[in-house]
Amino acid sequence: MSDLNLKGSWNELKGKIKQKYAALTDDDLKYEEGKDDELVGNIQRKLGKTKEDVENMLSELISPSKKESQSEYTK
Repeated sequence: MSDLNLKGSWNELKGKIKQKYAALTDDDLKYEEGKDDELVGNIQRKLGKTKEDVENMLSELISPSKKESQSEYTK
């Protein structure tokens, strides 16, 4: 999961995850730098999804955030 850059925009991403998956709590979404696998494991257990499913979900939620940030600078 090293290609997922959670650092920096985590609070925004966490809000999007909680909107999409209301079953996840703040405890489920605790993120400490360098412990990406622990975060994925927590989400995986709570949602009953595979590691790949969780990583894809996070990637999809991260990508729009990056695109929005980049478009703000090009205006």
